Amino acid sequence: MERRQVAVYIGALAVGGLVGWAAPAAGPSLEHAINPVLAALLYVTFLQVPAADLLRSLRAGRFLTAALVVNFVVVPLVVAAMFPFLPAGQAVRLGVLLVLLAPCVDYVIVFSGLAGGSSQRLLAATPLLLLAQMILLPLFLFLFLGSGLADVVEAGPFLEAFLILIVIPLALAWLTQGWAARRAAGQKAADAMGTTMVPLMAATLLTVVASQIPKLGDSLADVARVVPFYVLFLLVMAFAGLAVARVCRLTAPDGRAIVFTGATRNSLVVLPLALALPDALAVAAVVVVTQTLVEVIGMVVYVRTIPLLLSASGRSVRAGQR
Repeated sequence: MERRQVAVYIGALAVGGLVGWAAPAAGPSLEHAINPVLAALLYVTFLQVPAADLLRSLRAGRFLTAALVVNFVVVPLVVAAMFPFLPAGQAVRLGVLLVLLAPCVDYVIVFSGLAGGSSQRLLAATPLLLLAQMILLPLFLFLFLGSGLADVVEAGPFLEAFLILIVIPLALAWLTQGWAARRAAGQKAADAMGTTMVPLMAATLLTVVASQIPKLGDSLADVARVVPFYVLFLLVMAFAGLAVARVCRLTAPDGRAIVFTGATRNSLVVLPLALALPDALAVAAVVVVTQTLVEVIGMVVYVRTIPLLLSASGRSVRAGQR
């Protein structure tokens, strides 16, 4: 499954779409399953890297600086350039802003690793990236939309997401690592849990898509109009991430990780925020999920092309390490 995980993920998206279309009544129940499945996925993800390695990776100052700059300086500038051309509907615009302004903290680690990126350093940066977006997202929404719509997004769901999706899975992963270090049974349990990453990622994608497809209704045309912007974002961020990696003089693996963290967005974690919006803005949740569909397909292209892009420019990226 690990060798074919991209195909598995695309298959999960297709099955999710089919389930959402054929059994729309299951949507509300599946929606309640999103956070538990995602928390399990992040627990297994954190379990892959020892706590000591995570702490050491936090000392990588240039990498962390690059991750923060690409996500909270470059990305807002790219979104600002696209914003005047977005569809006029408030719900659609809010959905696009929610998802594009929040960096991914889950499957970016998987896809970056497939492309030879520094997954351990991305893992170490995950709590910092989520905390930073909790603080900055309301500010960005205020700048783009004014106080009226920015006030709709409350801090409570983000704090809940940070606790359920980061703090608890990370603590459990560290406890499991401690058990594995002391007991053979613990090591066997940790190894067994490590084999569940691909199925959990597939289950997460299937659950999200199946729960949101029934909400499309008459909004399909509005949602379809944002797809070209998501594609453009992926294209622009490939080169923007490479530029940041060059400026920060990162190694090729670190540079690839920076490209991926700049391009992948936090659709799965911000979805609860979109779901908590008033009914008049309900389309925002579907706009967020649409970004997931575009992004997963885009990651298939990224996994194959980003190593070539950085390899072609690798000399200048690596020069700073000599």
